[in-house]
Amino acid sequence: MSVSDAKVTSTGPLSEEEARWIRLLRITYQDPHGVSRTWESAERRTRPKDIDIDGVGIVAILEKPTGNEIILQKQYRPPIDKVTIEVPAGLVDAGETAEQAAVRELREETGYVGEVTETSPMMFNDPGFCNTNLRMVHVSVDMSLPANQDLKPELEESEFIEVFTVKLADLWEECKRLEAEGCAIDARVGTLAEGILLAQRFKL
Repeated sequence: MSVSDAKVTSTGPLSEEEARWIRLLRITYQDPHGVSRTWESAERRTRPKDIDIDGVGIVAILEKPTGNEIILQKQYRPPIDKVTIEVPAGLVDAGETAEQAAVRELREETGYVGEVTETSPMMFNDPGFCNTNLRMVHVSVDMSLPANQDLKPELEESEFIEVFTVKLADLWEECKRLEAEGCAIDARVGTLAEGILLAQRFKL
């Protein structure tokens, strides 16, 4: 079995009553000239009360003598009918901080145990379309820990994830190679890769 074995078998409209995770909105707003305009938007229904973000993305780095590596994963995404190259990520549970959610999701999806080193400002995935937001949490993984030698992911029954690592210095070229193989590159991965490329080119 491989994540690439998944495929879309049908599509159709989704009624408001059937939708569990999202709802569609028509927004009326006033532009800078005072003109009333409308906008169509999607909104998540899963954000816990009293929490300001939907989820977290995780920049998990393995520090190795041969060069630092980033943990990535392959996951099939039905909206684009493709296997997507992503960082580990997940929704924040009620009562959790972004940092707690990141450590939990990393362990559940990959088996790795990590320690938080940095948390990003709040980021919006696609603000022209929806209100979904997240924080990127940086996690360091100590490869000398026994738990990181014997990985035991805790995937849900509906989750199918293939975990792999890439050297940070090679991430841009690896993204291009994976796209050529037919994978889709998640914007968070692509942005990280482009940032590394710019840092290399401009010697930042």
